[in-house]
Amino acid sequence: MDYAAIDEISRADYPNNNLKNIQYGTAGFRMRAELIPHVVYRMGVLSVLRSKFFNGAAIGLMITASHNEEPDNGIKIVDPAGEMLEADWEKIATEFARVPDSELIDKIKKIIREKNIDENAPALIVIGRDTRESGVSLSQAAVKPIKFMKAVVKDFGVITTPQLHYLVVCINTKELYGVATIEGYFDKLSSAFKKSQTVENKIVKKINYKNEVYVDAANGVGAFAAKKFKEQLSNFLTINIFNDGDGKLNYKCGADFVKIHQAPPLNNPSKPYLKCASIDGDADRLVYYYVDEKNEFNLLDGDKIAILIVSYLKELIEASGLSIKLGLVQTAYANGASTNYVTETLKVPVAFTETGVKHLHHQAQQFDIGAVGDALSDMLLVETILYAKDWDIVTWKQCYSDFPNKQLKVKVVDRNIIKTTDAERQCTSPMGLQDKIDQLVSQYPKGRSFVRPSGTEDIIRVYTECQNQTDVDKLAAQVALAVYEYAGGVGEKPIVP
Repeated sequence: MDYAAIDEISRADYPNNNLKNIQYGTAGFRMRAELIPHVVYRMGVLSVLRSKFFNGAAIGLMITASHNEEPDNGIKIVDPAGEMLEADWEKIATEFARVPDSELIDKIKKIIREKNIDENAPALIVIGRDTRESGVSLSQAAVKPIKFMKAVVKDFGVITTPQLHYLVVCINTKELYGVATIEGYFDKLSSAFKKSQTVENKIVKKINYKNEVYVDAANGVGAFAAKKFKEQLSNFLTINIFNDGDGKLNYKCGADFVKIHQAPPLNNPSKPYLKCASIDGDADRLVYYYVDEKNEFNLLDGDKIAILIVSYLKELIEASGLSIKLGLVQTAYANGASTNYVTETLKVPVAFTETGVKHLHHQAQQFDIGAVGDALSDMLLVETILYAKDWDIVTWKQCYSDFPNKQLKVKVVDRNIIKTTDAERQCTSPMGLQDKIDQLVSQYPKGRSFVRPSGTEDIIRVYTECQNQTDVDKLAAQVALAVYEYAGGVGEKPIVP
């Protein structure tokens, strides 16, 4: 391990810019691209230490800012089983990103000593990036220290975040999970989709299902993946792609935009009742939607997708006669109507957890079927189930009606002032804020609201739902104002309608 070279390049090319509040959040580090090079360089170092800790297991490094705007970028570490970085190492990552340049080498040696890492152990790092222009130079920043540390690098270039997770787990299972190539990812999912459609086609003729979907690819890396599926599944599913890279990444398009604004993205086809799906910039989020003949927007979000899957799995389990523990994992963001439908109509237990894929994933593994997916694999699963049920998108939407809801963001000096409990549904700090939220919520029928800090920015997220949209708009603004006043808001003050 060439400590001198690591130190020299760090000081010369990637000096610490003294970001005080930098923190490894639910999606790693994320910020303006020009501020993050030293963090990426250091995560290159840390990924090698993590790989050596596991005696050479592949560790992933994904350079992406997901659904953030194009000027941002970020980096996250993927653990050997294709999961998010272990919580204990998140703290190490935060400390490592913050340490002064003069203490960098000492910090590396401290981690090696405390984690009992063999410096001579092999190391393998798998790298990917999304389509942001800054990704090339940041990828180079990550690779430099990896080579100084005598580790092997497999750089897959521009890929989706889920593809990187797939590659890591394939390598570490010696390809028992799948072939450790991008082609292997497409072949595995395409093959499963084709088989399921072929089996179902022999059972009953489909009348209502439409084997066509319009995909908003957020002008991101998911467009490349969607195009590949379009080619491989052309005889089974027609995939029409828009926002395929010609426009700005995540600008008025993508899953996050559609979900937050409750509106179709730019360039959306105008014909009513077309089945549409939006993915985000790195293809790990998915929502469905359609516009009816009155030009009214109808969203089928993660709740609707999860419930479609749960209901189908329940049917299969009951038909098979197997005794399998089935459940649904939700966060505080789950619409109250969805929770009611699952527990009261489907009679399936619901477990709540904190926001973030890693929390959901761990909780899901407590059930006998611990399935998780990404935007495009979930899209194929949705199409598989709609085909099996012979449903169109309107029939799916009518399973239950969501309570009107709204999400807002409040800028604050320091997001860490907000502390939560009960799967982020209750706020314990700052003092008095939860009492104020409870008092506001009590004024509205079916009212519910919670606040939580962003995992990557000094922003507090506000979620609200009520019986009608007018109440939602007012309650959301009132809670946002309370956050601004109790939690040190900055910038423009929220206005209550």
